[in-house]
Amino acid sequence: MPDIRPTVGSGALVLNATYEPLCVVSVRRAAILVLSAKAVCVADGDGILHSARNSLPVPSVVRLTRFVRVPYRTHVGLSRRAIFARDGWRCAYCRGPAETIDHVFPRSRGGRHAWENVVAACARCNHTKGDKTPAELGWRLHALPAAPKGTAWRVLGHRAPDPRWADWLDLREPEAA
Repeated sequence: MPDIRPTVGSGALVLNATYEPLCVVSVRRAAILVLSAKAVCVADGDGILHSARNSLPVPSVVRLTRFVRVPYRTHVGLSRRAIFARDGWRCAYCRGPAETIDHVFPRSRGGRHAWENVVAACARCNHTKGDKTPAELGWRLHALPAAPKGTAWRVLGHRAPDPRWADWLDLREPEAA
């Protein structure tokens, strides 16, 4: 029996006609866009899709043939998974593996549930901190929490990007001169 479960690279990046990243769709949807001439394949993925009469390289990046105007949200949605991704799955206080989320200024004392007040934390630090602020315990945050910015966050959210998408999502590291 063949394995038909989606793999890590089972998505395809969709670019607007102007090469602006729009979203990530399934490989199946990307193949349908290419076969219906609504998109062209810009970068191939791993493998080949077969039908009774045709073979098509698995698309990794597709570009729409017509420009689509999309109203973008100006902020990234706040979710537990996105908080962990932003903080690198590390505790904001001790840098150990994160298991929970913590409100820097406790909600019971008027703290908001917002990007600037929520961090990933390990269970030990979260329990020890309780209903106090880090300043009251003499703790400091390794990085100030802030809402994530950039094209990659807007398009991908908390998903890990395929390395083949780096050119279109501005993920390349600046080269040292």
